[in-house]
Amino acid sequence: MPAPTQTVLLDVDTGIDDALALVYLLSRPEVRLQAITCTAGNVGARQVALNNLALLELCGRQGIEVAIGAEVPLEIPLVTTEETHGPQGIGYAELPPPAQQISARHAVDVWVEEVRASPGEITGLITGPLTNFALALRREPELPRLLKGLVIMGGSFYYQGNTTPTAEWNVSVDPHAAKEVFDAYRGLPEDKLPLVCALESTERIEMRPEHLKRLAEAAGAGPELVLPEQPEGLRSTSDNPLVACLSDAIRFYLEFHRLYDQGYVAHMHDAFAACAAAGRTPFTARLATVDVEIESPLLIGTTVADFRGLWGLPPNARIVDSNDPEQCFEELISSVGALARKVGADRD
Repeated sequence: MPAPTQTVLLDVDTGIDDALALVYLLSRPEVRLQAITCTAGNVGARQVALNNLALLELCGRQGIEVAIGAEVPLEIPLVTTEETHGPQGIGYAELPPPAQQISARHAVDVWVEEVRASPGEITGLITGPLTNFALALRREPELPRLLKGLVIMGGSFYYQGNTTPTAEWNVSVDPHAAKEVFDAYRGLPEDKLPLVCALESTERIEMRPEHLKRLAEAAGAGPELVLPEQPEGLRSTSDNPLVACLSDAIRFYLEFHRLYDQGYVAHMHDAFAACAAAGRTPFTARLATVDVEIESPLLIGTTVADFRGLWGLPPNARIVDSNDPEQCFEELISSVGALARKVGADRD
């Protein structure tokens, strides 16, 4: 196995697509997960941590620190989304209580201490609300310069929101945190600006039943058929525990999207961000100056991008403006499938 070439600090609100992102990162031999920090979002922060610990154990990767951070947004009440991700955040999947304990460290301490200890070596990947990172910036304003890079799944730019008509979920949960984060990057060199994977790119990553079928095949498992004509809530009978877990989680997500007239598909926002952070999927990005609306009741959480310099302010983000969904799924299926094959063999 080659030595890791990418060290990632993952901040999540797990979440079905966060779960696939985490499993994908675990499947990559060149990626080293420095730690996982948890914020409230899709579900409460403690449940997020339990989900992450259980997924680590399912994948045979105990020993990675999992720390709880912010349990509420900076200034507004917490809203969670169990109707989208299930009562525990992972759809219909049920995992045993993890043996590993949640870290005694707070997520903000993890961010600050780990990045200070390894300047220029850690890539941050945030697939939930930006609360933990905003709090960490208050403690250590030099984090943007100390990180190797930062990848954010969040926002929508001149594109329909998925929470309000103009706002994306992660930013909508804590718009004040998102604003603080983007403000902190204003004026930095281009190579230090965060890569932003917003809805216009992540909604192109549409997972369909055939992708789950191919994942099971890549894992060497029996046929996995998650089909629109089946009863809702049907559980996987796969003999591969990782395939069964992901299948049960994603079935819930497929049913949710269909309920809201989006088809029997599942937008794997966070999985694309993970592939991008690992450098394993092609994309292009545009420089922009980003700000976040926090005052207007009608538009709160809206992310606005100035691509033409009309505000006269320096760029603070690189926004993904093209990607390759087919290649991204090839990467996800082959890599996660190989890990699932190993998990299945270890259980035999």
